[in-house]
Amino acid sequence: MKRTAKYTCTEYRQEMILLGLKRRLADPMLPDAQRVHVAEKIRELERQMGMD
Repeated sequence: MKRTAKYTCTEYRQEMILLGLKRRLADPMLPDAQRVHVAEKIRELERQMGMD
């Protein structure tokens, strides 16, 4: 099977950032104000990645 699309460093970086944000959001000790900010960052990153 031949892959035609390349997996770039930028895509990998975005995925790692997204995973980190989701882990942070799962932290029960995260203050509500930061929780809202992290959720917004997740939505924005998912939109940029075409996951929305």
